[in-house]
Amino acid sequence: MRLAFILGEIGSGLRRNLSMVVSVILVTFVSLTFVGAAGLLQLQINQMKGYWYDKVQVAVFLCGDSSSAATCAQGPVTDEQRDGIRDVLSSPTVQQYVDTVEYESQEQALAHFRDQFANSPIVDSVTADQLPESFRVSLQDPEKYEVINEAFSSLPGVEVVIDQRELLEKVFSVINFASGVALVIAGVMLVCATLLIATTIRLSAFSRRRETGIMRLVGASKAVIQLPFVLEGVIAAVIGAALASGTLWSISHFAIGGWLAKQYPETAFISSMQVLWIAPGLILLAVLLAGLSSLLTLRRYLKV
Repeated sequence: MRLAFILGEIGSGLRRNLSMVVSVILVTFVSLTFVGAAGLLQLQINQMKGYWYDKVQVAVFLCGDSSSAATCAQGPVTDEQRDGIRDVLSSPTVQQYVDTVEYESQEQALAHFRDQFANSPIVDSVTADQLPESFRVSLQDPEKYEVINEAFSSLPGVEVVIDQRELLEKVFSVINFASGVALVIAGVMLVCATLLIATTIRLSAFSRRRETGIMRLVGASKAVIQLPFVLEGVIAAVIGAALASGTLWSISHFAIGGWLAKQYPETAFISSMQVLWIAPGLILLAVLLAGLSSLLTLRRYLKV
């Protein structure tokens, strides 16, 4: 009997404040979508770091015709200097840190450049002599970049030593910034959702003040009187969280897994299953948000 009464009160409250309930659902949906998007971005960053950091190489670029480095004062790298660099790479001091070494000639560099910038208008204006030769060094431990840098940066014939992780860090910093922006927007939206839930509960309590007065007179407990109001806010917020979870799953499944993964097969993308790690957190956040907001509002505006 008590359960049927509570369910009836919840249904009545939802019908009376339908427009406000829809507003709560939409605001919660938008705010939690931003929260979930920020979480997915962090998962993507961690996955990309774990994938790419094991594959990045240290590029030892050799002197070319247009090189201006102090080590290139004698002009383009000579055969003797190139052989000297190979000897250092194969020396026991350096070899203990090296996994593999690949030499890339100017012609190979041009071929790679044309593959990477196939759709760029500048691709036909670049020639092989404008691109430097290089040794691509894969390290057993990517953190040991400084060892290679110190060993080669001052050698004659070496223009510059570049750690490709620095390029990745720039990409990751942009993604981190986007994640931070998403969290800020989510925070603002969560505040809006909290205020809207509080307003909805307040209006619902005001519209049913006669019923709650009668319930107090007949001896209904505080929990029985307040529970329908709390559950109204919780139900609306949970619906919004479910919609946010469904949206994030659709994006990860169709946009990331169905399109991006096919366009960039060498990149490690998150899967739609990882949304399942975030969805319970979004629903729990929605319940806490609505529950606490409702209870605080009822303490102030519903005297039991």
